[in-house]
Amino acid sequence: MKRAKRPVVASALAATMMLTAMAPMPAVAGTMAGDRPGEIAMIADTIIARPVLLASTVVGAGLFVVTLPFSLLGGNAGEAGEVLVMNPGKNTFVRCLGCTPAQHESLRAEKATRDASEDVASAD
Repeated sequence: MKRAKRPVVASALAATMMLTAMAPMPAVAGTMAGDRPGEIAMIADTIIARPVLLASTVVGAGLFVVTLPFSLLGGNAGEAGEVLVMNPGKNTFVRCLGCTPAQHESLRAEKATRDASEDVASAD
C-alpha cells in the first residue's frame, strides 16, 4: 500500500510545483496589457497553452455533438456551440501567440484604429 502512494504523492507534488511556478505569469501578463508578449510568454503558449486548448476544442466538439439533442430541446444549441467549441477554437487558432485574450482584443482594437486612420489619411 505504501508503494502505491508514492507515485500519487509524487505526481501531486510535481503538479503543484508546476502550477506554482506558472502562477506569476498571468500577473506579469496583466501588467503589460498594451505591450506585445515576450519570448517566455510565446514559448509557454506554444508548449503548454496551445496543446491544452487544442485538446479542449476537440473534447468540447465531442461534448457538443453528444449533448446536441438536449441543447436543441432546451433551445440553447448556439450558446452550447459557442462555449464548447468556438471559444476554445478562437483561443487556439486566432489569438496571437503569447497573448492573453485581453491583450489580443487590445491589439486587435489598436490595429483597427490604425487601419481606420490610414484609410482616412489616404482618402484626403
